[in-house]
Amino acid sequence: MVCFYVTMPRSTLVSKEPESMLAHMFREKDVWGNRQDAHGAYLIDRSPEYFEPILNYLRHGQLIINEGINIRGVLEEARFFGIEQLAEQLEVAIKNSQPPEDHSPISRKELVRFLLATPTKSELRCQGLNFSGADLSRLDLRYINFKMANLSRCNLTHANLCCSNLERADLSGANLDGANLQGVKMLCSNAEGASLRGCNFEDPSGLKANLEGANLKGVDMEGSQMTGINLRVATLKNAKLKNCNLRGATLAGTDLENCDLSGCDLQEANLRGSNVKGAIFEEMLTPLHMSQSVR
Repeated sequence: MVCFYVTMPRSTLVSKEPESMLAHMFREKDVWGNRQDAHGAYLIDRSPEYFEPILNYLRHGQLIINEGINIRGVLEEARFFGIEQLAEQLEVAIKNSQPPEDHSPISRKELVRFLLATPTKSELRCQGLNFSGADLSRLDLRYINFKMANLSRCNLTHANLCCSNLERADLSGANLDGANLQGVKMLCSNAEGASLRGCNFEDPSGLKANLEGANLKGVDMEGSQMTGINLRVATLKNAKLKNCNLRGATLAGTDLENCDLSGCDLQEANLRGSNVKGAIFEEMLTPLHMSQSVR
């Protein structure tokens, strides 16, 4: 134990924060059984450098911490002695001393630097990162984990997103025209208002793109190849799917209200339980059988 002597009246310890443990220790000294030395000084086994700012605060009500003293150590002392008002001041001071969080979007240059240092089939962890508004066009983004990432308003035209994970990602207003989306995972993603014209979701190996539960309101997917795609319970209200290849697609429970499906190939597609109110089925390549849309 490091010993140091401080002289102050008992009133200083008990009046500033009367409900604190320190105040009770000196107001009810017989109950607490405080130790004293041969000169009658009270002994407190605490760190002097952290305890001194607390004593000064009790003297004049001002929080003063000398340079080189860890403010978190003073906070723990204040909490230990139950000096709540001082603890609140210290918490605010610590919060204000922290550098501001950097939420600025990651640029194309920064991402390319990581791509060049990563093997082609290694999963680059971009989960939850912010790429909002970035130009990522024509990049090789295969197998990357973009789960819950912010890709809103991104330029992803002609990008290769084969087998990428875009689950719960924000793609609202993004441009993915001509992108390669073979085997992509876009479960519950938000692509409202995005453009996906001429995209390729069709994997020759049989790996199917999964957009189950995705928000695709108002998207333009005209001319996209989507054989076997999973759009179960997705929202495609007011979407444009003209001339799309949707052979064997799963559209069960999908909201297709006011969706333009003219010129589509829906052979063997499953539309059971889907909402086709106001949907346009003109110039279909193959006839749509009732069995495909009945629950």
